[in-house]
Parts: sequence; C-alpha cells; structure tokens
Amino acid sequence: MGGALASALTDAGHQVVVAASRAETAAQAAAGLDCEPAASPAEAAAEADAVILAIPFTAGKEVADEIRDEVTGKPVIDVTNSPGVIETGTSNAEAFQGWLPEAHLVKAFNTVFASRLTEPTDGGEALDGFIAGDDASAKSTAATIVRDAGLAPLDVGGLKMARALEGMAWTNISLNMANKWPWHSAWKLAR
Repeated sequence: MGGALASALTDAGHQVVVAASRAETAAQAAAGLDCEPAASPAEAAAEADAVILAIPFTAGKEVADEIRDEVTGKPVIDVTNSPGVIETGTSNAEAFQGWLPEAHLVKAFNTVFASRLTEPTDGGEALDGFIAGDDASAKSTAATIVRDAGLAPLDVGGLKMARALEGMAWTNISLNMANKWPWHSAWKLAR
C-alpha cells in the first residue's frame, strides 16, 4: 500500500519521502517510485507536513515510539488494517492516537486495495476515500491527499468511526479471501 500511495501522490505532484524499518529497504522502494528515501521513520516525519502510516499494524507501537516527537501537531494518516477491531471493538487509529497523543490522527485509505489506486474509478466515477478523525484541519489535509490520489473524499465523522472503516476493510478482505476474488473490489456509496 505504501508504494501504491507514494506512486499516486508523486504523480499528483506531492513530494514524498519513504521510510522503512531499514534504510536500505527505503532506498530500494524510493528508487522505483520517484521519491526520496529517509534513513528512518523519524527522519521522514521530521520535515513532513503530513505523515502516512502504511505499515503493518504489528509494527505500529514501535514506529509510533520512534516518530512521536516528530509528529506533534501534524496530521498522521493511518492506513492500517487488522482484525483487532472485530475482536476488541477498538480501531488501530484509536491505538495510534493513544501512542501519539500530540498528533492529529485521521483514518483514511484503509478501505481501498493498493491495486485500486492505479485505477481509482468505477463507471467513470471516483471511488470513495473514507476519512475519520477528530481534528478538522487534519481531516482537510487528509481530504486533499485522498483527492490527489484519485478518490472522492467522504468524511464519515470522528475518529471513533475508524472502527466502522476498519470493519468495512475486513469485510472486503474476508470476501476476497473466501471467494478467491482478484483483490480489486472497492467501496462506492451510491448517492
């Protein structure tokens, strides 16, 4: 997902810096994406206007600990999915907000498969890019990023709504696994 987002956002004219658990991995990823690598997540977050967490949620606490001082007052967009919301009722985004209390968490991009970012439309209409968060300015920044990635931003409310978005994502993931679909299904609210 990180690579797909980096590609879509560099194509839209954003300056993107890629980080990974190892600097070599970030350099390899950046080389094929027309973006810059960072030596660490903290380095990438330090100069960023917004931070996108397109990481495995299992690495979330470690990454949050590393970037905490660098994201104070910044929008942090959580893309992660895990079955935790189904089991515990708490979203990954809420966990990140607890780990990064001075950041402005927004849930976005988690209901869209990476494969759809290269084709973010259906029937000529942009797919929905659902956004949940408590800070209006951070949600506005996220909406711009979602729009620039080719999706139609749709604000679904406060950060607690990330629970519903993560549930939607797991519904889609489960359907693709059970039906052996090609991981290209997507959400579009008829309106």
